[in-house]
Amino acid sequence: MRDRLNLSLPVEMIGRINDLADRKRLTRSAVVEAAVESFLSPDHADRQEAALTRRLDRLTRQAARLERDQRITAETVALFVRFWLTITPPIAPEDQAAAQAKGRERFEGFVETLGRRIQKGRGFLDEVPADVKAAPSEPGD
Repeated sequence: MRDRLNLSLPVEMIGRINDLADRKRLTRSAVVEAAVESFLSPDHADRQEAALTRRLDRLTRQAARLERDQRITAETVALFVRFWLTITPPIAPEDQAAAQAKGRERFEGFVETLGRRIQKGRGFLDEVPADVKAAPSEPGD
């Protein structure tokens, strides 16, 4: 058995109810009934808390991945710079122009390769196994 209930709602809310009813192909009464039922349900607060917990867990995992990726990136750059500074001999003044030209050529190749990799949607950090953790530095590194 059903009974009629007349109520007044803000115009904006009625517009949102109309939009949802149109999208879901439901009557406005069905949308309002589902909302009221959800609100009156004894486990309403539990479901909200569970949904919030799931969202927080997902955000925590995303933040952990960002932190891991940042550590890997920083360590990669640091190791490259240390390696480059260690093996690159000083350049004689008469060879600097040729070295700079070769450096520009190599950098252009690097940027092209980087662009292709980014277009493919996979990067270096995607190649690093998920179980690799940034280990603390060891003395002498």
